[in-house]
Amino acid sequence: MLLQDRLKRSDMISCLLCKDAPCSKACESFDPAEALRSIWFDDQSVAAKKIPAENPCLDCSAPCEGACISTSKVNIKALMTHLSCNVRPKCESDLPPDEERLKCDICGIPLENPFLLASSVVASTYDMCARAFEAGWGGVCFKTICSIDIHEASPRYSAIKGENGSFLGFKNIEQLSEHSVAEDMSILRELKKNYPSRFILASIMGQNEEEWESLAKLCGENGADAVELNFSCPNMQENGLGSDIGQVPELVEKYTRAAKRGTSIPVLPKLTPNVAVMSPAAEAAKRGGADGLSLINTIKSVMGIDPLTYVSSPDVNGKSAIGGYSGSAVKPIALRFLAELGNNRLLSGLHISGIGGIETWRDALEFILMGAGSVQIATAVMQYGYRIIDDLKAGLNYYLAGRGLNSIKDIIGAGLSTISDTTDILERDSILFPRFEPEKCIGCGRCVISCNDGGHQALSFVDRKPRLDGSRCVGCHLCRLVCPQGAIGLSMKRTKNRTKRLE
Repeated sequence: MLLQDRLKRSDMISCLLCKDAPCSKACESFDPAEALRSIWFDDQSVAAKKIPAENPCLDCSAPCEGACISTSKVNIKALMTHLSCNVRPKCESDLPPDEERLKCDICGIPLENPFLLASSVVASTYDMCARAFEAGWGGVCFKTICSIDIHEASPRYSAIKGENGSFLGFKNIEQLSEHSVAEDMSILRELKKNYPSRFILASIMGQNEEEWESLAKLCGENGADAVELNFSCPNMQENGLGSDIGQVPELVEKYTRAAKRGTSIPVLPKLTPNVAVMSPAAEAAKRGGADGLSLINTIKSVMGIDPLTYVSSPDVNGKSAIGGYSGSAVKPIALRFLAELGNNRLLSGLHISGIGGIETWRDALEFILMGAGSVQIATAVMQYGYRIIDDLKAGLNYYLAGRGLNSIKDIIGAGLSTISDTTDILERDSILFPRFEPEKCIGCGRCVISCNDGGHQALSFVDRKPRLDGSRCVGCHLCRLVCPQGAIGLSMKRTKNRTKRLE
C-alpha cells in the first residue's frame, strides 16, 4: 500500500465510514473508525492522537480488517501504523486541552464555536437540532419559517458523486418548513429553554412587508438569537419570492428594513449567488439596517438528464425543475463572493456567515480567512451526519494551537489582502518550474499526456519516467494537478520568464 506523506481520502477510499463500525468493535485497543474518519476529514494529526502511544497494530493480527464490511477491504493496520510511526512523532505533544480558541460571536452574541447547521432539512425539527447541540454544534439556522402551504416533491435530491460515492455536487428541489408558524415557534421556544447557551438563527421568508416584519417579531419573541432573511432560495421563485428578491437590491433593502422594524435581535439577509456581482444587494441590505449577511445560498442548476427518458434528475413523475446546487463543487464560487464583499469597504462592520461546500476544518478555515466570522454546513451533514462536528472542531483547534493563535477571531479576513478582482496585480516575469520526485513516480505517464495535449509539450517519456524540457516549460503546473501520486512538487526558486509574444 503506497501512502501519501499526508494521509488523504484516497488512502482509505474504500472505507464506508460505517455507523457502529465493525472494525472498532473488533479492536480491543482503540477505536480505528474514529481515526479513519479523522483522516477522511483531513485531520491526520488528530487521527494520530487517537492511537495509543505504544502502537497496538505492530504485532496485531488485524481483526479489524477481518471485520470490515467494505467489498474492498481497508488496510487499517498499514494506515494506523503510518499514523503512529510517521505522523505522531511530528505532532504537538498533546491536543489543545480545551476549545477556548474556537469561541467567537455573531453580532456580539457568543458562540461556543463557529459551526452552525445551515437552514435546511438538517435543522428542521426539535429532535434534530437538539441532537446537533448535544453533538457539539455551536448553533443552528432553523429551516425557513413561512406561512406558505408547503408540499414537497418526491424524490427531491440528485447528486454528482466522486470518490467512495461522496457528493461532489448536490441538487435539491426542496422548499421551506412544512410546519405551521405556530409549530415552529414552539420548537424555537423549547430549543432555547433547553439549550440556552447555543445560538439559534431562525430563517424566515415573508410574502410582503407585513409578513417579513411579523415573522421577525415572532422569532425574536420565541427564543431566536437572530433572524436570517431568505432572499435567495432558488426553489421559491414564484410570485417574487426567494432568489427573485436577492436579485433586486431595492427589494432586499425594503424587506430588510421591514424585518428590522419587527425585532431588536440581529438580522442577517441571506444573499443569492445567482447574480454577476453581490455587492449591490449587500449594500442594499446594509442600507436597510442589516447587522450581518449570510452567503451563499444554492446555485440554480439542471443536472442528470436521462438519455432514455430525457428527464432531468430528480425525476418526479416524468418532470423535473431548476433547483439549487450545493456541495464541494460550489466552494470556489462561495469564496469568490466572500472575497468580493470582504474587500468592499462599504460593508465594513457586518458579520458574514459563510456557506457553500464546507466539509472539513480546512474548508471552514478558508471561509474564515476570506472574512467569515461563522460558517454554516448542510450538504456534508446530509452525507455524514452531525458527528462531523468532532473533526471540524478538533482540526481547527489543532491548527490554531499549532500557529500559536489564541482566538479564531485573530484570523478572520486574514486572506483578503491576497485576493483581487483583477489579474493585473500578478507578477508575470518569472516561472516556477515543477519538481519531479522519482521515488514517488510509478510511471503512469499521465503528466506527459496532459502536457502534450493540454499544455506546452515540455515533457518527454523516457524509461517510463517524465523528463522536463526547461526551454519549453511555461510553469503552468498542469502536470502537478493531474499526477495521481503527488509525485510532482515545486522547485525552490523562480527563474526568469523567457517567453515573448510573437509579432
